[in-house]
Amino acid sequence: MQIVVLGAGAWGTALAIAAARLPREPHRVTLWARDGEQLAAMRRDGENRRYLPGIPLPSGLQLDETSWPAEALAKADLVVVGTPMAALRGMLERLAPLGSPVAWLCKGFELPQAGGPGYGLLGHEIQSEVAPALPGGVLSGPSFAQEVARGQPTALVAASAHARVRDTLVEAFHGPALRVYANDDPVGVEVGGAVKNVLAIATGLCDGLQLGLNARAALVTRGLAEMTRLGLALGARAETFMGLSGLGDLVLTATGDLSRNRKVGQLLAQGMSLSQAVDSLGHVAEGVYSARTVVQRARALGVDMPISEAVVALLDGGLRPAEAVAALMGRDPKDETT
Repeated sequence: MQIVVLGAGAWGTALAIAAARLPREPHRVTLWARDGEQLAAMRRDGENRRYLPGIPLPSGLQLDETSWPAEALAKADLVVVGTPMAALRGMLERLAPLGSPVAWLCKGFELPQAGGPGYGLLGHEIQSEVAPALPGGVLSGPSFAQEVARGQPTALVAASAHARVRDTLVEAFHGPALRVYANDDPVGVEVGGAVKNVLAIATGLCDGLQLGLNARAALVTRGLAEMTRLGLALGARAETFMGLSGLGDLVLTATGDLSRNRKVGQLLAQGMSLSQAVDSLGHVAEGVYSARTVVQRARALGVDMPISEAVVALLDGGLRPAEAVAALMGRDPKDETT
């Protein structure tokens, strides 16, 4: 296969590496980024020193330093968009004329657009607006880019309403270390990917305040309930949230030491301001930007999401860390199934 990956951040680079080194027959992979200087540095260094230092690039991986990889896209069997959510709309607009399958990696809700409904959209909703004829889908699941790039065992889910997209993603990335499972519920997969980042900030806050493993388990479990409620209101299937992109990704992001969103919560608990916490990461923590849009979408649907609400109040400065936890633990008792 000929694969083009747009975006040379940690995740885009990791998947490009994984596809280019499959042992049975490596794919022909082209990696492109807006920053041509970054790609030139990667070519010189033989690695993505900024995002994945110490992990060598396969010799067959092509780095496209042109302003737009039109030639590679014209020949592509699959295009993977590895940009942050904020850039997805513009990418899909440019890719709309393509007939090849397109998959995006970003997780979250888009920030509300001027003149829009007042809340942000998921990736498949953006695609329906700007490129409805494009065969699109999402590649998600519990995964840290560093481990995928090193070839450590990982399981992902390829979600799309189009069987062709699902099959192409499985063919592109499924191998001995990277297992890819097909799913035809992109709504549920995208909701899981968006909400888990917000919940990871809450669990990081809990860990930073040293509240213990019991409190963390409670937050993860009740967070999964929040995630499922929102997903069902948007038309997802309940069982999706017990899979890789729901429970799996939530557990990884809420407890893993490599989680940037969890780290934000820990730093806030230590007394850092939000800007200090974000600046110290050096990478994007999607939960910081998607928390408000998650809550906006939930409110528009009448869905109760108290953990996400507390995270937004914390990020906006309306609650101090200890107050945010107290607001959650001090809620009135209710039936667990509601």
